[in-house]
Amino acid sequence: MPFDTSEGKKIMSYQDEIKNVQDLISSFKGTWDGIDAEAVARMRAQNRFHTGLDIARYTADIMRKDMAAYDADPANYTQSLGCWHGFIGQQKMISIKKHFGSTKGRYLYLSGWMVAALRSEFGPLPDQSMHEKTSVPALIEELYTFLKQADARELGGYFRELDAARKAGNTALEAEVQGKIDNFQTHVVPIIADIDAGFGNAEATYLLAKKMIEAGACALQIENQVSDEKQCGHQDGKVTVPHEDFLAKVRACRYAFLELGVDNGIVVTRTDSLGAGLTKQIAYSKEAGDIGDQYNSFLDCEEIEAGDLKGNDVVINRDGKLLRPKRLPSNLFQFKPGTGEDRCVLDCITSLQNGADLLWIETEKPHVEQIAGMVDRIREVIPNAKLVYNNSPSFNWTLNFRQQVFDAWEAEGKDVSAYDRANLMSVEYDDTELAEVADEKIRTFQRDGSKRAGIFHHLITLPTYHTAALSTDNLAKRYFGEEAMLGYVKQVQREEIRQGIACVKHQNMAGSDIGDDHKEYFAGEAALKAAGEDNTMNQFG
Repeated sequence: MPFDTSEGKKIMSYQDEIKNVQDLISSFKGTWDGIDAEAVARMRAQNRFHTGLDIARYTADIMRKDMAAYDADPANYTQSLGCWHGFIGQQKMISIKKHFGSTKGRYLYLSGWMVAALRSEFGPLPDQSMHEKTSVPALIEELYTFLKQADARELGGYFRELDAARKAGNTALEAEVQGKIDNFQTHVVPIIADIDAGFGNAEATYLLAKKMIEAGACALQIENQVSDEKQCGHQDGKVTVPHEDFLAKVRACRYAFLELGVDNGIVVTRTDSLGAGLTKQIAYSKEAGDIGDQYNSFLDCEEIEAGDLKGNDVVINRDGKLLRPKRLPSNLFQFKPGTGEDRCVLDCITSLQNGADLLWIETEKPHVEQIAGMVDRIREVIPNAKLVYNNSPSFNWTLNFRQQVFDAWEAEGKDVSAYDRANLMSVEYDDTELAEVADEKIRTFQRDGSKRAGIFHHLITLPTYHTAALSTDNLAKRYFGEEAMLGYVKQVQREEIRQGIACVKHQNMAGSDIGDDHKEYFAGEAALKAAGEDNTMNQFG
């Protein structure tokens, strides 16, 4: 049986499972003798997680252990890639196991942006929470369905190896394969799932959170924008809500976890305050210095006299002065320029003091010291504050890091006259020293950010959106051009075979062998199986 990384012990050995099932069959006095105990043990191993809640509890424990490991040593940071389809998530985890031998520290990220752009029944939508709520838990369930199928496929291969070793009378190989089965590591890993701004009020957030958790999510990421006019974090027009409004939704997520028995569930609170210069409402304040008063202190106001009041004015009293917040024709209120970082720090501290587990600060560029400057201030209050950070494709990483190197060199007095700062993306700079230094900074960004800026988890929100577009473009160019069929064979199939890409045997990946196993369990020698000598997948070894 698989090794339980959350508990640190084996659930039950393969042979123990067979014996237990055989005892059960025997208890039915011959009426169940058509059931093979080892077949049942195999099916149980291939279907370890029976519900999404089983997955949520298991993966929450993993994530908590990873967070503790990071606190002990920031070199233990974790990573994920955003996946917009179950197959993409499955192939990612199969690849990770193939190349690194373990899924430890590798998660999945579910991006609301990609749900909106790729999974809405309305068609492609901007990242403004206009897609169906149900599409988010549906994708979580889909991702875990594909990950569980990856388990079943890999274990099915081991069962075939076991049968072959027995048939050959190779007891040493049989023991080795049984060890692989007993110590099997599942493809099921934590998902950090984007709940946007909650899709409505706190009750709506709670209802959606329950569906997401029931589908298997152990970590929910929620942001402090208004839910009805939410914007992508890397676009303009973002509007935040007062802290109490946001904290009600944080509590709603926690209640959903606790109601469903996922006591270790993780809430990730995202602040968009760095790029959001507007608020929809003035916060309610009971007394000077409370959280509502602190939020309002960032409002861009002008001092007025009582005689200056107009009929539709909204005013606040601060230190005996009458202040009129600047209100736009949209009825939104404006924050003072240059207050974004201060508001981010306050957002983060307040969230952690009110039940959040991890932070997400959405920035406009990938700059370790900018992030660290805010985290240092947060950690003065909460020493173990940790971030989830978006290594976003919305950043031009090449240009940003080349400009960072340019600026650092210029500040050091180094001659940068050979470079045009505004044009550093140009290919003419690719082989220069500046480009080499910048690329090295990109390569170590995750390690540096985790050590210096408290980043526990690095994710890329939309990578598989871009890889799908790039690979499809390259295939279309070749296949519909002069290369024709060679364009597919040379660039896709030949590389799949030589790199050992599992889905080159696409029938196997789609579950054909698993289906054959079941046919044999159910019908014995009468089973009509697909894996005979005429199956063309045999051409791939």
